[in-house]
Amino acid sequence: MSKYVKNLVSDDIKKRLQSVNDALLVNMVGMNSSSSYTLRKELRAKKINILVVKNSMAARATAGTPLARLFDGVGGSAAICWGSEDIVALAKSITDILKSDKFPAFQPRGGVMDGEQISADQVAEVAKWPSRTEQLSLLLGQILSVGSRLNGQLIAIGGALASQIAEMAKGGEEEAATPEDAASTDVASGSEGVPLAEASPAEEIPAA
Repeated sequence: MSKYVKNLVSDDIKKRLQSVNDALLVNMVGMNSSSSYTLRKELRAKKINILVVKNSMAARATAGTPLARLFDGVGGSAAICWGSEDIVALAKSITDILKSDKFPAFQPRGGVMDGEQISADQVAEVAKWPSRTEQLSLLLGQILSVGSRLNGQLIAIGGALASQIAEMAKGGEEEAATPEDAASTDVASGSEGVPLAEASPAEEIPAA
């Protein structure tokens, strides 16, 4: 392959992997065309891209990018997998395909996550992590739980405060009613508190 063609291939790989920060390497050597087609179809359904590359060209294409360490210590040819929701969802999909035994030659070889190289064993560990969707679901549940508790506490405090205000208002009404009742009693009893009906009649002035 001429240098010109190599540069074209390298540029094409760089273009495809532009803006890709996490990826996994898998082995597809030994797979026939039918199995390869079926595998690609399954991955495409999960929004996962796969590209078989020659390591030396791919290493040149990813130099200076977050995928620069993807091919450290890796020889021969391999296939790059990227896409899905995040690296965790990608690792889960790759692991699920591996467990299905439908493609014996299909094996993980490692990858890059957050700029750091990970081994094939670490890919299996990453697959056990909660995915982005699962993490958001857990976070939402925690937020709603805290909000529910806070709402309950506020309602309880508000109820207690309303009850206290009602009691204070009731006491104020009773105090306001007491002077009026006393005044009514004074009017009915006379100025000195003696019932009018029992007061001594006025002395009659004898006729001349």
